[in-house]
Amino acid sequence: MRYEKGHKETTRQRIVEVASRQFRARGIDAVGLAAIMADAGLTNGAFYAHFGSKEDLVSDVLTSAQAGRERTLRTKLEHGISLDTAIRDYLSPRHRDNPGGGCPTAALVADVARRPKATRDAYTARIEDFVAVMAARLPAGSDEERRSKAIALYGLMVGTLQLARAVSDRGLSDRILASGVDAALALIGPSVSR
Repeated sequence: MRYEKGHKETTRQRIVEVASRQFRARGIDAVGLAAIMADAGLTNGAFYAHFGSKEDLVSDVLTSAQAGRERTLRTKLEHGISLDTAIRDYLSPRHRDNPGGGCPTAALVADVARRPKATRDAYTARIEDFVAVMAARLPAGSDEERRSKAIALYGLMVGTLQLARAVSDRGLSDRILASGVDAALALIGPSVSR
């Protein structure tokens, strides 16, 4: 059976998108290839036409998902959304309640730490890009000062979101998010809507 041009890449992208959603919602090790392929509407055997191993898929998912978050942030900031607003959006109940569609770092950072070095290296490159987008929007300071502040800001945001997701008390979770917003805004200083 002949497929139209681009079919293989479209199918591969569908597998990555399904795996990304499932990994973020349940964790990398909790998701098997059979569940991913079934959700993608494909057979298990079709997986190996696109990936050499689950680890290859994990690496693609991490880099693709993080690149998507970086593009989204960059686009928002380029179209007038302030960094303040982006922080509030990131540390919102809506984002907290949607790990499958949210930030891959907040959902998977503990899993990533246990992946092979090659996977962590690919992920690290994408984090550097994300940090650069935030650093470019911070108030005055040297490039290194803004980069350091952006790293701290991103760590604060990710940790706040993870903690807000982990607690069972909804009121406490909301308070964690609000406190995280306050701390993040204090860290960046005066409004950075440029």
